[in-house]
Amino acid sequence: MKQVVSVSIGSSKRDHCVELELLGETFRISREGYNGDIAAAKRRFQELDGKVDALGMGGIDIYLLIDGKRYYFRASKGLARCTKITPILDGSGLKGPIEGSAVDFMRDELGLEVKDKLVVMPCSVDRWGLAQAFHDAGANVVAGDLVFTVGIDRWIRDWENLRRLVRIAAPIIMALPFKMIYPTGDKQEKAPKPKPFVESMFHDADIIAGDWQYVRKYMPQDMSGKWIVTNTTTPEDVELCRERGVELMVTSMPRLNGRSFGANVIEATLVALDGAKGELTPERYRELLDAVGFKPDALWLQQERG
Repeated sequence: MKQVVSVSIGSSKRDHCVELELLGETFRISREGYNGDIAAAKRRFQELDGKVDALGMGGIDIYLLIDGKRYYFRASKGLARCTKITPILDGSGLKGPIEGSAVDFMRDELGLEVKDKLVVMPCSVDRWGLAQAFHDAGANVVAGDLVFTVGIDRWIRDWENLRRLVRIAAPIIMALPFKMIYPTGDKQEKAPKPKPFVESMFHDADIIAGDWQYVRKYMPQDMSGKWIVTNTTTPEDVELCRERGVELMVTSMPRLNGRSFGANVIEATLVALDGAKGELTPERYRELLDAVGFKPDALWLQQERG
């Protein structure tokens, strides 16, 4: 049996474990949350080094791939380098070149058109591949990177302005303590706190897309008719969206036993399946995703569309 463990600095309440067969091999895939304690996560990585086939690093990224360039988080360097044998994957290899396939999935398998739709991305740099895919498909992408990461109430509505801002701001943001720009630990379990500046934009949006923790952070009570394109969601997250009127939830990663795992888990699983010692090429990820049948997932949440 191959074993993949995601060690996350997110909430332990979101832990999950599944066993499944991939290309004739049995996999045990689990997620362990350490509630914002980076030192505890580091110790766990070191304990598991050489004992499992691949490790996922959840709740924090090693780097972001934005507009063809890698930007590395200073806060995660110690974690990324703390094993000697077992590779650590953070999901960035899928977020950049692969995750945008969710837009193709919506068009080709769900029959949905995103051209001219207003797509609000709370943090585009965290899911640049998805942002690029929506832009290339003709959607109107509005980015809330300043709103959701540093608390500046300003939406970025022009694609070229967004690219310029990223080139200027990304190196600065990557040097900040991670907890300043992303919810970790028990912050991931707090109820969404609606914010008027965000609520008005969410009201106008056709689609809200990006990391689930950013999507839910200021989620309004009324999300009637909205489509959400996101990643790691539990059954409780799905029910929250259903109660607030969300029409469609698309997760860029597959749903396994009722739970969509994070990109880091899927990337680590593919690396273990390949028997590799580190990150694969985008082409190899695509080959393996196709071979095991991993693809985005869709849930119509209101009964009249179910």
